[in-house]
Amino acid sequence: MLKYHFEQNRIFASNDNGNVIAEITFPEVRKGVVNLNHTFVDSSLRGQGIASQLVEIAYHEIKKQGNKAIATCSYVIDWFARHKEYQDVLIK
Repeated sequence: MLKYHFEQNRIFASNDNGNVIAEITFPEVRKGVVNLNHTFVDSSLRGQGIASQLVEIAYHEIKKQGNKAIATCSYVIDWFARHKEYQDVLIK
């Protein structure tokens, strides 16, 4: 299981060498609004649901902070389309 690290507007996991192997970024675009703009999962981890985990964790962080989100990353857009129960943070 991956250990995720939290930074402002970024959640990621790294390997033992310190290389990022999974990441989602959501920079603030204006007060109270972030842009879910990037997801990355190393090819060695693909197909394990890691990207989905990242989006769900980011969702909870955004909600906990009282922010709203827009999504420009194609994976995130598709994820929210499949998970309607999480769309309360989205600005449409």
